[in-house]
Amino acid sequence: MGIVPRVRQMIQPLSDCCLPDDSGDEDDETASPADKSELHSTIKSLSLKLDDLSTCNDLIAKHGAALQRSLSELDSLKIPYESSEKLKVVNERATLFRITSNAMINACKDFLELAETHSRKWQRALQYEQEQRIHLEETIEQLAKQHNSLERAFRSAPGRATNPTKSFSEGSLLTPKGEDSEEDEDTEYFDAMEDSTSFITVITEAKEDRKAEGGTTGSVDWTSSDNVLDGASLVPKGPPKVKRRVRIPDKPNYSLNLWSIMKNCIGRELSKIPMPVNFNEPLSMLQRLTEDLEYHHLLDKAVHCTSSVEQMCLVAAFSVSSYSTTVHRIAKPFNPMLGETFELDRLDDMGLRSLCEQVSHHPPSAAHYVFSKHGWSLWQEITISSKFRGKYLSIMPLGAIHLEFQASGNHYVWRKSTSTVHNIIVGKLWIDQTGDIEIVNHKTKDRCQLKFLPYSYFSKEVARKVTGVVSDSQGKAHYVLSGSWDEQMECAKIVQSSPSSPGSDGKQKTVYQTLPAKLLWKKYPLPENAENMYYFSELALTLNEHEEGVAPTDSRLRPDQRLMEKGHWDEANTEKQRLEEKQRVSRRRRLEACSRGCGTEEEKEADVYVPLWFEKRLDPLTGETACMYKGGYWEAKERQDWHMCPNIF
Repeated sequence: MGIVPRVRQMIQPLSDCCLPDDSGDEDDETASPADKSELHSTIKSLSLKLDDLSTCNDLIAKHGAALQRSLSELDSLKIPYESSEKLKVVNERATLFRITSNAMINACKDFLELAETHSRKWQRALQYEQEQRIHLEETIEQLAKQHNSLERAFRSAPGRATNPTKSFSEGSLLTPKGEDSEEDEDTEYFDAMEDSTSFITVITEAKEDRKAEGGTTGSVDWTSSDNVLDGASLVPKGPPKVKRRVRIPDKPNYSLNLWSIMKNCIGRELSKIPMPVNFNEPLSMLQRLTEDLEYHHLLDKAVHCTSSVEQMCLVAAFSVSSYSTTVHRIAKPFNPMLGETFELDRLDDMGLRSLCEQVSHHPPSAAHYVFSKHGWSLWQEITISSKFRGKYLSIMPLGAIHLEFQASGNHYVWRKSTSTVHNIIVGKLWIDQTGDIEIVNHKTKDRCQLKFLPYSYFSKEVARKVTGVVSDSQGKAHYVLSGSWDEQMECAKIVQSSPSSPGSDGKQKTVYQTLPAKLLWKKYPLPENAENMYYFSELALTLNEHEEGVAPTDSRLRPDQRLMEKGHWDEANTEKQRLEEKQRVSRRRRLEACSRGCGTEEEKEADVYVPLWFEKRLDPLTGETACMYKGGYWEAKERQDWHMCPNIF
């Protein structure tokens, strides 16, 4: 009849278009391998049923024709009357069967024609969508290439203003010559940033009479209380008490097309995109969070400050220093498994103990607590929100960072800025930090306003520039901060302030007259051969070093991360898939065990999962609920009693 082969011909393209893409994340929200296997099994069963139907159809046709021939032969024979009547009844029933079979076949033909008509429509629609998608991808890629060419052309154009090498320049910190120029006007015309700085600073000489009309006069020189800031960036490094590694295996040269994976993920949460380890670095997000402590000496120095505004300068420099490790680090850290921990027990050389725990998987959230024997403690719960926007990737850390000095009781709170990875599609990847950070001392009400200026090809400003002002509880400015988040930060003491003349836009800026600046923080040079070791800093190289006695949930024991560090990326990808599937199974069991009438799956998971070393409390300063350290980890390590730890690896 030809019906069954045509039906099979229709099913195959439909089954192909129904198959889900391999774009599931480390969760249940997309098709798992089991779902795909079930779909393939269903399609195979349908094909087998069609084979059975084809066989039955052939048998019906064959035996039906034989029956008709036999009945015709019987009609021609001379048989008794009674047998003739019975034969007539059989013949009538055979005729009815033939009519019914023909009707069924005709109905199948009609159904097939209708299905073929709609199948052609579906295939045309599917083909149109595929063509449009390919056209869109080509258009986006072409635009990205054109954009990249324009950027290169602009950078190489003759007459372009070079970046000033001065730390203190127009728009942030001015030398006494800060008059306007034609070049400034041109830059202002092209630069798309609005109100990049709200003040102008003029450097003056010490011990000079600075009384000005309408101005506010302050102290005229650096005082003895400011001496703590002298040499704040210099840290004497003696021989380490414990010898730690200074290198890791070189990064293998595996080629992989980022766009081929990311083009299907535009607008999606980054933590919900399955990534091969080729896009990772061999550290977890918990270890990256611990890297913020690399310049802990700034806080050790701040302990000795007698002035709260002076202490604020060092705290601000510490908050900026945490971004210095990101300038070349465009690879993605491993998403920690739920319940994964990372400890940094460095009381001997760094004078601190740090503990991180992954307290939520969706959204990914990590709790962190640091105790320093020098007299300060730091804690935070950071939730990473990230979105892929096509040409760039935005990473937004959510949550407050707390820092408390035990002796003075000064309690500082601030939040991180937004990180953006550019040129995702084509061109050289580069990272930028943008946004404002407000640091508040909740005891004295001192404030520091930091501004991370977005990099612009049309600006003459120093790349990765940061500016800031430290003010007391009355709003009086005491220090101006300036520098770059990847190199250094300086502070200059304000001796006088006055309003400037209105600009062309009618806005007034405050003019701060300052003493020459002092260096607060300077980035350590990268280790030798860092470009082949993921651009890890000296501290980062030691974070995944094997240590005895850590909890069985520690990031150092994560097998896929260890395999990647050793250069075995194929094995690491296989192990990563195993761990993610294990985590999915554990999550399903938790949700099934939840008997409460929670709403979303995230609410259910938050309701049933309890962190091991942290507990949720209401933060009285921010009014938010956050995970805070409840104790017990270091005591468990002392006893080497880890019976309470889950088996996550």
